[in-house]
Amino acid sequence: MISYKDLWDMPMTAESAARQESGAKPIPHAVGNVIYAVLGSIFKVAFRYKVVGIDYLRSFSDGRGCVVAGNHVSYLDPVFLWLAARPSQWIRFMARDNMFQNAKGLAGQVIGRVGAFPVKRSSADRSAIKRAASMLKRGELVGIFPEGTRRGRGSAVPELHSGVAFIARMGKAAIIPSSVRRVDEIKPKGSTFVRFPRITVAFGEPVYLEDFDFLPKEDRLDAASWYVMRECYALSRDVAREDVDMNELFPNSRDFSHELEGRVLSRKER
Repeated sequence: MISYKDLWDMPMTAESAARQESGAKPIPHAVGNVIYAVLGSIFKVAFRYKVVGIDYLRSFSDGRGCVVAGNHVSYLDPVFLWLAARPSQWIRFMARDNMFQNAKGLAGQVIGRVGAFPVKRSSADRSAIKRAASMLKRGELVGIFPEGTRRGRGSAVPELHSGVAFIARMGKAAIIPSSVRRVDEIKPKGSTFVRFPRITVAFGEPVYLEDFDFLPKEDRLDAASWYVMRECYALSRDVAREDVDMNELFPNSRDFSHELEGRVLSRKER
């Protein structure tokens, strides 16, 4: 059995393995394919989920890596996003490091084989950042929830960090905003019952860090992260980006609406 710690640094596919100079073998896909077949079937029946904007994600099937960023309200966010990307693509999600220890390490084996890797919360985890950048340079997809915690669940207050843009810059990659609509309705806070709403998985247009070069250097990553999260919440609420009140969502973070007002960001493929 492959150690789940070894799985973190293994390429996800044969194509990404070919781009790694060491010639490492990719993660075996048997477990991931079984999980996709079983979960995909169950979720299709239970939640009748559909995917919109998938072409934005599929445009990175040509060997370019990208960061898939999303707002976070449920443990099922990464599950729906992962299922939406399959079967032709795998999103490798950053997951809390303690998740890999659950069930005496069995959880680490399972989520490691579908591409997940650990990150330490509330710290600048250099190992996770370097690992994510390496994945991006191999042409893989890396999934990140920049808020760091589920909104509305627990006592932690979601904050807006520049980590998602920093990782994208290190990996020389674009960022694709995403969201899973109505996922919070499956088990509302305080409810003991599970519900089965129709779920929509939405992907948005790629965001390129170069488009923020007009700003002072020290503001670029923060502005890019702010813009990406605004896109995520626009997708979540199915509204125009200008209708998202970022001051309400992130009252302790700088607002870049003035700097970005009226500026058209590039939407062409690069």
